[in-house]
Amino acid sequence: MSDRRGKLPSLNGLKAFEAAARHLNFRLAAEELGVTQGAVAQQVRGLEADLGVRLFERLPRTLALTGEGRGYTADVRRAFDIIARATADLLPQPITLTISTTPTFASKWLIPRLPDLTSQHPELDIHILATDRVSSFQRDGVDLAVRYGHPPFASGLASQLLFRQEIIAVCSPMLLGARLPPRTVTELLSYPLLHDAHNFWPEFIERHFGAEPLPRDALAAKRISFNQSSHAIDAALAGQGIALATRSFVARDVAEERLKQIGTVALYGLSDFYLLWPRHRKSAALQAVVSWMLGSAANPLEQHLVEAVSLGAR
Repeated sequence: MSDRRGKLPSLNGLKAFEAAARHLNFRLAAEELGVTQGAVAQQVRGLEADLGVRLFERLPRTLALTGEGRGYTADVRRAFDIIARATADLLPQPITLTISTTPTFASKWLIPRLPDLTSQHPELDIHILATDRVSSFQRDGVDLAVRYGHPPFASGLASQLLFRQEIIAVCSPMLLGARLPPRTVTELLSYPLLHDAHNFWPEFIERHFGAEPLPRDALAAKRISFNQSSHAIDAALAGQGIALATRSFVARDVAEERLKQIGTVALYGLSDFYLLWPRHRKSAALQAVVSWMLGSAANPLEQHLVEAVSLGAR
C-alpha cells in the first residue's frame, strides 16, 4: 500500500516559510525563531527547491508572496494550528483553584508558603483573591475560603478549623536595643503601641500586667493605628513600635529573630481562622489544598508552649 501522505517537506523549512510569510521579512522571521537571517533565507530556498515553485518575490526592502505562496501559507498555517490544538489536548491542563482570604492572611501566612504548595502540586493554577469583602463562592468563583469567625457557618458549607487566633505582643529587637523587654505598664507605655482594627491592647495590658483596665486616653500617647493587621506587623518589623499579632502570622519572624515576643502571655480571640468550601464541591485538587493548608498550620515551627488566656475570661 502506497503512503498517501507522499513526501513531506522539511518542518524547519515550513516554520521559516510561515514566519517569513507573516512578517514579509527574513530578518523579523529570524528574530522570532531565534536563528540568523541567513538561516531563514536558506531554509526557504531549500523548501522552494523541494517544492519546485517560488514562494516569495525578493524585493529590495521586503518580500512579496507569489500566488503559489499565498495559497500555500494559508494551508501551512492551518496545519500548524491543528498540530498546536492536538498537542494542547494531549497535555494535561492546569487546574485552576481560587482561594479567598483577607489581605493580612494572604500576605503574612499564605504567600510565604506558596512555594511549598506549588512545588508539591505543580498541576495547580492557584488564584488568590485577597479582600476584606466577604467573597461569594458562586459569584466570585471561589473554591476555598479562609474566614475569621466561629461556627456555625452556612449549612451548605463544609468547615475545618485552621488555627486559633492566638495573640501575642511583638517588636523588633532593634526597638529594644540593649534594654530588657518592658515588665510594667509604665515601661510598656514608654514605647509606641501599634494598633489595628481589633484593638486588643486594653485586654492584653490587663491580662499581662495584672493592671486595672486603663482609660482609653492612657493608650493615646505614641499611638499609631492601622486598618490592616499586616501593616501593624510591618511597622513592628521596621522597629516603629510594639504590635499585637496573631502568632501564626509572625511565627517565622519570631523564630528567625526578626521579631521578639514581649512576655509569655497569649490571648485567645473570640473568633478563629477556618477553612470553608461548598459541601457539594468535591475534587482531588480542593482536597489536596485543604490537606496542605492544615499540614502547614500544624508545622512544628508554630507550636509553642505559652501561658494562654482567653479574651473575656475571668
